[in-house]
Amino acid sequence: MNARLILYLILSAVMAVSWLSTCVIFRAAELGELLGPIEKRSFRELTVVVIGSGGGYENPERFGPSLAIGWDTNVLLVDTGRGVAEGLRRAAIPLAQPRTILLSSLMPENTVGLDDLLLTGWRQPRTEGLKVIGPPGTVELVAGLLAAHRIGIEAEIEGLGLPAAGAEIEAVEIEAGWSHDFDGLKVTAGPLPGGPTPAFVWRIEKDDRTLVIAGHGWAPDAVVSFAKGADTLVHEAVIVPDAEGAEEAGVLVDPELLRKEAALHTMLEDVGEVAKRSRVTSLVLVRMRPPPFYDFQVKGFVGKSFDGSVIIPTDGEEFEP
Repeated sequence: MNARLILYLILSAVMAVSWLSTCVIFRAAELGELLGPIEKRSFRELTVVVIGSGGGYENPERFGPSLAIGWDTNVLLVDTGRGVAEGLRRAAIPLAQPRTILLSSLMPENTVGLDDLLLTGWRQPRTEGLKVIGPPGTVELVAGLLAAHRIGIEAEIEGLGLPAAGAEIEAVEIEAGWSHDFDGLKVTAGPLPGGPTPAFVWRIEKDDRTLVIAGHGWAPDAVVSFAKGADTLVHEAVIVPDAEGAEEAGVLVDPELLRKEAALHTMLEDVGEVAKRSRVTSLVLVRMRPPPFYDFQVKGFVGKSFDGSVIIPTDGEEFEP
């Protein structure tokens, strides 16, 4: 074997080792980002972080409904849909940082992540419990959740020494018209009448910025009335075909079910009119079903009636109202 071949083999081995080391370092950094501790976030301006932009249906690209409202070192959550723990990680917010949750309603899409937030965040560990504010029935929901997990909670207190206070939830039931100041952030609950369960639209104000979040679309006139004068409206937009349209697409669905589904939501072709009547500057679309193929298609629909800014966020995105 000549010297040139030996040198070639040595260089090849060095390059292979270097490549392997680079891969190991990259993977370690990636795992650190995915699993390592996260510093508590601080926000210079009122900021909305989209934890989950999906709705009640399974969607691997969008977690269930959840928005984080950040100001200074405070984080308040509006709804806790499926995947909320992973969504907070994606948004670089520690699970133990949000301590107050506003529930737009007790529809499952808004609540299924509550036990995840409570018990996964407890392992960070969270040393103080959560406060959940919602419509009548919230106390019963929280009591049932804690009862369901009682055995596991007691086992982890005993086996891991986790602080018992971190697995507690204070439930507060409110009515439309309720208002509270959270360290300079004013939150007011507005009514969403006419649906299958009590529900709220939230008005959030800080300094000179106003944000309105409508978790459901079955009362557009109430949203318009409550959102007047706001800067930004966060609203759902869905596509529910009629029976003929569904059949043409090869989907056989009970026409009555489609009718009931449409009555609960604001259609994509109608949400622009809601924003226009509300006189907001920006419209943020969440809980979309099905998810848009292209943003320009959605903006084309909405732009027929609303000439303001239209934002279609993905999970982890953030914006200032």
